[in-house]
Formats: sequence, C-alpha cells, structure tokens
Amino acid sequence: MSLFRDQGVVLRTHKLGEADRIITLLTRQRGLVRAAAKGVRKTSSRFGGRLEPFMHVDLQLAEGRTLDVITQVVTLSAFARDLGLDYPAYTAGTAILETAERLTPHDGEPAVQQYQLLVGALAALSARRQPPSTLLDSYQLRALAVAGYAPSFSGCARCGLEGPHRNLHVPSGGVLCDGCRLPGSSAPPAVTLTLLAALLAGDWPVVEQADDRTRREAAGIVSAYLSWHLEHGLRSMGHVDR
Repeated sequence: MSLFRDQGVVLRTHKLGEADRIITLLTRQRGLVRAAAKGVRKTSSRFGGRLEPFMHVDLQLAEGRTLDVITQVVTLSAFARDLGLDYPAYTAGTAILETAERLTPHDGEPAVQQYQLLVGALAALSARRQPPSTLLDSYQLRALAVAGYAPSFSGCARCGLEGPHRNLHVPSGGVLCDGCRLPGSSAPPAVTLTLLAALLAGDWPVVEQADDRTRREAAGIVSAYLSWHLEHGLRSMGHVDR
C-alpha cells in the first residue's frame, strides 16, 4: 500500500458505516481529496477531533482503489476551536469552506494558491482582523481570481480601456466602458467599486473607510458574481450574519 503525506484543511465530513467518516479536504499538493477516516466516530479514536471542518492538519494517507485512507493526523492550526465560539465568524467560515470546495477542480492536481489563500483567510477570521463578512467578501473575490475568474473594477472587462467606468455587468466580468455597455448593466456608486477593488487587492486601509451601506452593496455584487460563475449560489450564504 503506497503512503503519502500532505497538508490540508478539512472542508466537510459525512458518515460512512457505523464508525467511520469520509473527510473532504483541500490539500496543498493534491487539491481536493476525499479520504476515509476509520473509527473516528468512536470515543476511543486517536484523531477524531482533528478531522472536523476548519481544522488545518498535516496528514499521512494510504492510497486506496476508491478512497484514500487517513492513517496519521497532526494538528497545524485548530481553527475549529476559535471559530466555533463566534457565530458571525463561524457562518462566514462555513461559506469560505464551501467556496473553496466549489472553486477547486477535482483533478488531483496541486492547488497551492487556493490552499494558501484558504489558510490565510481562516487565520485572519480566527484572529478577528476584520469583520467576518468583510473577510468573506475579500476571500471570495480572491478565490475567484485564483480560479481564473478575476473581476475587473477599473479597466473595461471587454476592451480593456482604462477607467474609471460605472457600468457593471456581472456576466462580462466587471465594469464596462460606455462603448461596451450591455443591456442589464447596473451603475453602482463609485465608492462601491472602489471598495470592491480594495477587497480584491487586500487594501485594508481603504476597506476600513467604507460605511455599512457601501459594504452591503459590495457584498451583494460579490455574491452575484460568485453565483454567476458557480451557476447557482452557495447554500451556506443564507446563514451568513451580516
């Protein structure tokens, strides 16, 4: 039986048989991995608590025909402990985990950027560096960019003409100039587009200057953009505390 090691974040779990679980992880070297954890639902399990959603772990797995099998687990960061005590952070974190799973291909290839982005987002959420919903919006924009769907909030998404532009068209990938404007375009305030660009770039001094109304408008645009590329929304978004 071939063994391999990797680092990953537990995205979700579900029951398998009477005592086992299937663990879905975003790993550094193999992207999305679904693996069986034998006996983790027993009270005598050595590492059941290390394989809960949000846990950042180093693990050893044995390759299997249909599912790999987890044989060793070492905790790197216990994000589950920190986020479980804060409802807004927990709900934002749940949406972050679902976003990571939906945007990472199931092809077994390394997903280093998505992995690092996820770990960084959970660390920031655990440390309360920004409001949870703000960190969620920033994470989702960055995860979309890593996946190849980077939105444009300055130059025209169709012709590349430098902005600023006010015509936002989600299916086109961002703002459009007046010459490229399409039916269905909206015209959000300039401060909202400035906030969106700052969330994508991680420009926190600019983000912190935004008022609540601007943050809500930006959050709606992020959600619409994500839903467009995923073809439908995330189930967890309905529980996010804004």
